[in-house]
Amino acid sequence: MDRTGASHNHFLRLRHSHQTSAGAPLDYNPGGTRMTLNRRQFLHAGTTLAAGNLARRLHSFALAAVPAPTLAAELASDPRRPQFHLLPAANWMNDPNGPIWWKGHYHMFHQYNPNAAVWGDMHWAHAVSPDMLHWRHLPIALAPQPRGADAAGCFTGTAIRDGDRVVVLYTGVIDTAAPGAPPAFKESQCIATASDPDLISWTQEPAPVIAAPPPGLNVTGFRDPVPWRQGDTWYLAVGSGIRGHGGAVLLYRSPDLRHWEYLHMLAQGSPTGSSAGDPVASGDMWECPDFFPIGDKHVLIYSTQGKTFWQTGTLDTDAMLFRSERDGILDYGSFYAPKTQLDARGRHILWGWIPETRPQSEYSAAGWAGIMSLPRVLTLDPAGNLRIALLPEFDQLGATKRELRLTGDDSQNRRQLPGIAIRGACGEIVVSIDQASESIEVALVSVEDPAKPWLTCRYDPAQPDIALIDNQRVPTGPAGSRAPVELRFVIDGSVIECFANGCGTLTKRFYYPGPTAPTLGIEINGSLKNLSALSVAQIKPISANRLTT
Repeated sequence: MDRTGASHNHFLRLRHSHQTSAGAPLDYNPGGTRMTLNRRQFLHAGTTLAAGNLARRLHSFALAAVPAPTLAAELASDPRRPQFHLLPAANWMNDPNGPIWWKGHYHMFHQYNPNAAVWGDMHWAHAVSPDMLHWRHLPIALAPQPRGADAAGCFTGTAIRDGDRVVVLYTGVIDTAAPGAPPAFKESQCIATASDPDLISWTQEPAPVIAAPPPGLNVTGFRDPVPWRQGDTWYLAVGSGIRGHGGAVLLYRSPDLRHWEYLHMLAQGSPTGSSAGDPVASGDMWECPDFFPIGDKHVLIYSTQGKTFWQTGTLDTDAMLFRSERDGILDYGSFYAPKTQLDARGRHILWGWIPETRPQSEYSAAGWAGIMSLPRVLTLDPAGNLRIALLPEFDQLGATKRELRLTGDDSQNRRQLPGIAIRGACGEIVVSIDQASESIEVALVSVEDPAKPWLTCRYDPAQPDIALIDNQRVPTGPAGSRAPVELRFVIDGSVIECFANGCGTLTKRFYYPGPTAPTLGIEINGSLKNLSALSVAQIKPISANRLTT
């Protein structure tokens, strides 16, 4: 199996556990989550948790924003580190948390380990941007409280406006195991409030606002809260599942964000028949749900089985039940645990965690792991299908652009290809294909070694609603349109984000040896007369180095 396929269960295990050398899966219990854990890792985590909140915050900020000089130099010269994606200055990151437009700025929080480039000791890192493209790191927002409901980690959650303040609801984790026993992690829903307009100072309440899942439900997990306001009532969706019956989203309501009443399941899946011991890998647990309206429809997003899924449909506001009408996969590659926000113009913006697909030993040694996706705009087509496009303002990062001068002479067109390339794995390729054409395959290759493609994309007019990107069937829209099919490939260090005609996406990680990124060119199998346009843009980095500080 290739690295992308082999990585799904790996990063599912990493997302909410310290990873043992054997990669043991999670084993959830109602009221607690049991995890197999390397003893040395666990003792290190316990020692760190006991260090004290103030010292933790100062140390975390130092690591988050200003790595040690030797490490900073290594990171700044690592060609695999992106130059225009958001990622911490060092160490591990995963899920986006609570992205929000607030007082003229975009704030992004995300899961972060301040002590190593592997999962563990979960904090909320914080970055700010004027445009969702250029970022500046801020101090750690949330850190585990030694005697709080989040003593073993501040997991994923959501930021919301509540009057003139910002509040976050997130999952806290404590260890309930007896001394000497393997850790048993219990999840509860916690709350924190910002006390300044820059969202730098936070007050975390030590007691959870929802201490445990509803009694009587044999849940497989209980995390990642998503609140919203409807009239005078707050509602809250929580990721969960019923053992042997599939994933689920639990629904609560509250008058004040602090006193919650469980209602019922907002949405529920079906038994998958999988024998995987990890309920996320089996589909018995839906984590990182998101739920929001677009027009007169509602969208439900959740992550399970190594992928992220979407459903669109209607919310029955009398019964408070979501009724799904359409569904699909949000991204066909290395993309997980996404989160949405409204931007300053009211657009629905999607962010996702792009995990590593190389071995843990490699990214741990590199000193960094994980990337935030570029912002994606979500809309619905007339049939209710979710449409996904790169934020249009991304085009402002383009520094230089070259276009293929298409003529009626295929040989003349092809002779131009060697001169169209991306230096330093930092750019974008846009290909438009005539739907009435013959089949065509576009490959991204190293100019130094064109025999080994980093990515292939094949389009066949006989199957006009899909593109085969690395053999994954990525949707390009309903058949019947006469407009050209546009394929965008955004390349940054070790990640390629592919956008197929605004309808489907695939995110790929690619790794190469040595201290220099390859120069990427294009190979095309099939007549270039099938193209209606081809352009390559070199992208401007968002900082002078790769630390994004």
